[in-house]
Amino acid sequence: MRTYIIRRLLQMIPVFLGILFILFLLMEAAPGGPTSTMMDPNMTAEQKAILAERLNPSLPIHQKFINWIEQALQGNLGFSTRFKRPVTALLGDFVGPTFLLSIAALCISMLIGIPVGIISATKQRSLMDTSATIFSLIGISMPTFFFGLLLIRFLAVDLRLFPLSGMQNPMLRNADWLTRWINIAWHTTLPAIVLGLSSTASFMRYMRSSMLEVIRQDYIRTARAKGLREKVVIYRHAFRNAIIPIITLLGFWIPMLFSGAVMTETVFGYPGLGKISIDAVNTRDYPVILGVNAMLAMLTLIGALVADILYAVADPRIKYE
Repeated sequence: MRTYIIRRLLQMIPVFLGILFILFLLMEAAPGGPTSTMMDPNMTAEQKAILAERLNPSLPIHQKFINWIEQALQGNLGFSTRFKRPVTALLGDFVGPTFLLSIAALCISMLIGIPVGIISATKQRSLMDTSATIFSLIGISMPTFFFGLLLIRFLAVDLRLFPLSGMQNPMLRNADWLTRWINIAWHTTLPAIVLGLSSTASFMRYMRSSMLEVIRQDYIRTARAKGLREKVVIYRHAFRNAIIPIITLLGFWIPMLFSGAVMTETVFGYPGLGKISIDAVNTRDYPVILGVNAMLAMLTLIGALVADILYAVADPRIKYE
């Protein structure tokens, strides 16, 4: 296993560099640039040319990419023209809230989607199965921003059970840690529910389909014929094999949650990577856009590696030499 992990990590290096180069090409080919939002209409053509050369030197694309990689290896991802701060420091300040929101959404998705999918499969064509199917179709079909606005309207405005926006109450910044964490959890609940809705529906559908396929296998009929209790048959024998397709989803769902947080954070005014990504796109702040996408690419590669490792944990028949 150790040799396999080391080999996969080494293989990730050229893949990651290739992804970064494609992202770099897209940033260079994009129309406009950060100078379009920084130039004073009264500036002369010469002054505009000097500013453009300072922000985007006229070097070959490969040389620009090599220079950016060299700086990135030193922890320098560039300087944000929108926030007037180094991109590394900016990502460090905003990745924490997005990470908290994504993990909360993933926990909600798995804790609800997987058990409901199992129950739906074991009680096929029942009222529970029909209700779960309808819920999953609604969850997959409903746009994130629309569901978020509905929750804000009914739970935050009408019932006043949750705050409208933000991550915490500014008046509680100096309170004790327990009070602050309770307040943060209170603010994070609605965005996490919205972000986890489609994931919950997908986990539910995949778990149901996988479980239906597994419980029809011969070894499940043999376990039942031996007189084992139904719960033992389902949760000890069938679940372990049915969870393998979910592991595949899980490996790629983590970066998808981070990217999906863009819309959710915008709707709820949540101070995370999604908010600064929207601001960076609107102002063509390419260093921030490149930094955020580079982080998402790394999360995708790590998620694929974690999924492969979890395969061996879930199924002892899988061996990595």
